[in-house]
Amino acid sequence: MLTDVDPRVTAQVNLEAVLGALPLLASLVPEAENLLLPLTKPVTLRLVVRGGPRGSYTFDRSGIRPGPGGSTAGLVFTSSGHFNRVIAGTAQPVPFGGPTGLRFLTGVFTPLSQILGRYLEPTADDLLDPGFRADSVRLTLRVALAAVAVIGNEDRSGRVSAGQMRDGRVDLEVGDDLRHQVWVRDHRLTFVEQPVEPPQAALRFSDLDLAGEVFSGTTSAIAAVSDGRMSMRGVISMIDNLNRILDRTGQYLGK
Repeated sequence: MLTDVDPRVTAQVNLEAVLGALPLLASLVPEAENLLLPLTKPVTLRLVVRGGPRGSYTFDRSGIRPGPGGSTAGLVFTSSGHFNRVIAGTAQPVPFGGPTGLRFLTGVFTPLSQILGRYLEPTADDLLDPGFRADSVRLTLRVALAAVAVIGNEDRSGRVSAGQMRDGRVDLEVGDDLRHQVWVRDHRLTFVEQPVEPPQAALRFSDLDLAGEVFSGTTSAIAAVSDGRMSMRGVISMIDNLNRILDRTGQYLGK
């Protein structure tokens, strides 16, 4: 089994999947939403990784969205490895954007990142709060499925699994209220956060608690399928290959 990870793929995962959870964080967690209230105009955070991915997120009082749209603050990273160390909290980025940009970075982006980190890597005490636990699972699922699309497209092992998937859509469903989707077209994967199209295959969890237990490894997926709390339908080969990429995703996310 391939266990090494590609720093450039890790950087893409961090940019699109981990930081890509910031919009959901701001919509779920009042503490995060409150950090946006002092913004009087939109601010676009540009993230520039030399030799690696680039992206941007725009922040305003109504929330966070990917892409440009406001005055610029930015962070430069000397390499994919540097970016990954910053996300892990073991290095510092190089900021740009003048005094206004620096105030945004220190007063908004850094605290938001710290809150996100707490929800993605909760302590046992954190998880005693049912509301915190539910939000933590929602954010973790969103990160994992977005990372699946990156890894299926960019990682060598992930591309092998994606290469065996037919065109179509695969759902990840939690109860009746939460649904994410991965689209497959010409063996390229796209993560869809709020799908409207019907799937060709689906992996369903009975509730958020079960999804959290399976993704954290505290409950066996096989056991959950056996007792009916987890089910599959549709084109099973699509789910099988999605699960293979999910296994690889755990190595990138350090689960």
